[in-house]
Amino acid sequence: MLYIGVDLGTSAVKLLMMDGNGNIQKIVSKEYPLYFPHPGWSEQNPQDWFAQSMEGIKELTSECDKSQVAGISFGGQMHGLVVLDKDDQVIRPAILWNDGRTAKETDYLNQVIGKDKLSEYTANIAFAGFTAPKILWMREHEPENYAKIAKIMLPKDYLAYRLSGTFCTDMSDASGMLLMDVKNRCWSKEMLDICGLEQEQLPKLYESYEVVGTLKPEVAKELGVSENVKVIAGAGDNAAAAVGTGTVGDGRCNISLGTSGTIFISSEKFGVDEHNALHSFAHADGHYHLMGCMLSAASCNKWWNEEILGTSDYVKEQAAIKKLGENRVFYLPYLMGERSPHNNPNARAMFLGMSMDTTRADMTQAVLEGVAFGLRDSLEVAKSLGIQIDRTKICGGGAKSPLWRKIIANVMNLKVDVIESEEGPALGGAMLAAVGCGEYPDVETIAEKLVKVVDTIEPEPELVAKYEEKYQKFRTIYPTVKELF
Repeated sequence: MLYIGVDLGTSAVKLLMMDGNGNIQKIVSKEYPLYFPHPGWSEQNPQDWFAQSMEGIKELTSECDKSQVAGISFGGQMHGLVVLDKDDQVIRPAILWNDGRTAKETDYLNQVIGKDKLSEYTANIAFAGFTAPKILWMREHEPENYAKIAKIMLPKDYLAYRLSGTFCTDMSDASGMLLMDVKNRCWSKEMLDICGLEQEQLPKLYESYEVVGTLKPEVAKELGVSENVKVIAGAGDNAAAAVGTGTVGDGRCNISLGTSGTIFISSEKFGVDEHNALHSFAHADGHYHLMGCMLSAASCNKWWNEEILGTSDYVKEQAAIKKLGENRVFYLPYLMGERSPHNNPNARAMFLGMSMDTTRADMTQAVLEGVAFGLRDSLEVAKSLGIQIDRTKICGGGAKSPLWRKIIANVMNLKVDVIESEEGPALGGAMLAAVGCGEYPDVETIAEKLVKVVDTIEPEPELVAKYEEKYQKFRTIYPTVKELF
């Protein structure tokens, strides 16, 4: 049988088809526009997601035996607010995860409602990118639109709804809305009251590997596949990527170097850090995970190379970097504000420490190192909980750079395992589809069987020591300059 994973990203939808043995048959990517109507705002048209996903599925299945397609599932950009009216029409463009308009609402939730209460209700505090502050923003700034809301969903769930007609979400993605009681895996009545919502406006909660329905007849006809193709709930992109990298079970770690950067630690038990610097979310395997998320990771490198240097030859730029651990230039990677651990949408990127002998390569190196230092900030929070990690998987576009992998290994002092397929959320989605269709009994079994490590980057003690000194300097920069933001 064949299983389709749909990764609904910020700039494109990536679709992957694999067979029951985990062999990837084909990968397709379709881009769609991103809109910035005001500084700090970030929006997309949900119809673009659906249209490009449909085109992508058609292309993905164009050369296969379509009768073999058994299931479709998803990994999707988290936190985005998608609102539909009573006629299932999209009320306004989706407000995305990296949108920074909700500073006032976030402050209200954290300061007036209170972080302790939020943590009690949801296991998390408010971050500007989360869904609940966006709902409060709509209530304040677009009351007419707010009054029309019949359904609230997340980006990937809009796809599931258009494909199957089922109003659904999964535990991992819903964890990032600040509307769910993560510990008890249900909607939080207190948070619904705070946002002025009725439970009927929110989707039914499923585990990531559960079947939510089958394709609508008209969708199946357009795609040329059976109406019996199962639609499986799927997961937030980081939980889906964790499935795709085998980061399931207890105490496993994955670092993702995508548009955003994450450190993801899976756990069989529920846990929250003292300051809520890390997100405490449900995992796609039915358990839990802790996650530190920085809003700009590989996007820092893309910005530096393409916007500033005017080149897309990343390999050439990195080839000039020779002296790791000796760079005197530092870079704060906060192009879109920052989430973990600082929770400051007003934070901004900056370079520090340039002199007349600073080179282009030093600046490029500082960008790569700054992202690694930012990820280490979250690792330090996990360590404060007594979590001991000695190795991590790695995925995302940035992970294709051998140099960046080496920097990560030595800044974090972790063994970095490179896996055979770095397809992240799309592969995780296909794996969840295979579990939902009964090809495998559970998520841990399929991860154990399909995910293969092909290389390990070992930290080098001398380089670890150099980076330790650099990191201790890096971690003093943000507290020193934050008042400037």
